[in-house]
Amino acid sequence: MPETRLAFGAPPRVLEAVLHEPAGSPRGGAVVCHPHPLYGGDMDVGVVVTLARALAERGWAALRFNFGGVGRSGGRHSGGAAERDDVASAVDALDARLPAGAPLAVVGYSFGAWVGAMAAAELARPTAVVAVAPPLALLDWRFLPRLAKPLFVVAGDHDEYCPAQTLANLERVCGGPVVVTTLEGADHFLAGAEARVAFAACAHLGLA
Repeated sequence: MPETRLAFGAPPRVLEAVLHEPAGSPRGGAVVCHPHPLYGGDMDVGVVVTLARALAERGWAALRFNFGGVGRSGGRHSGGAAERDDVASAVDALDARLPAGAPLAVVGYSFGAWVGAMAAAELARPTAVVAVAPPLALLDWRFLPRLAKPLFVVAGDHDEYCPAQTLANLERVCGGPVVVTTLEGADHFLAGAEARVAFAACAHLGLA
């Protein structure tokens, strides 16, 4: 599948990205958000790349990008607020490349799951959110009642940052439906589980 480097956004926050395109006209699209940049997260993390390639193989365009201050992206890390705006810019950039009415999901891993879901709660365009290894025990998720669209979660059963009890309570606090896939034997870093993560994420989006 073609992988094209591009940039979007406005100075000083011009963001570098890679667009993964399917063989034909895309049937949908996904913005793929990377884990925490202060702990080595960027758009080239294995889980992120595997997700993007799996989506393109199944007929969706996937845009993975670096948050501001990461790699060649302008700006700096802000702890969430500016990164939320980065997701909104990525949604606009990808939407311009999709057929009218095509579904557009936000897919995020760890910190990217938090920022992606937070952005999607404020945006009209995304049709769904896939949160991979959401760090429910670390960050502020009080925005979830405003997320009035499907939330699909993929998490390992040994993820210390995504406790099973907190995960079980998601449906009670979310503004939209919640569906969870648990990966046996996987922790937060998902080493060796990348293909299983991608399969589960695509299945949630009806692409398996």
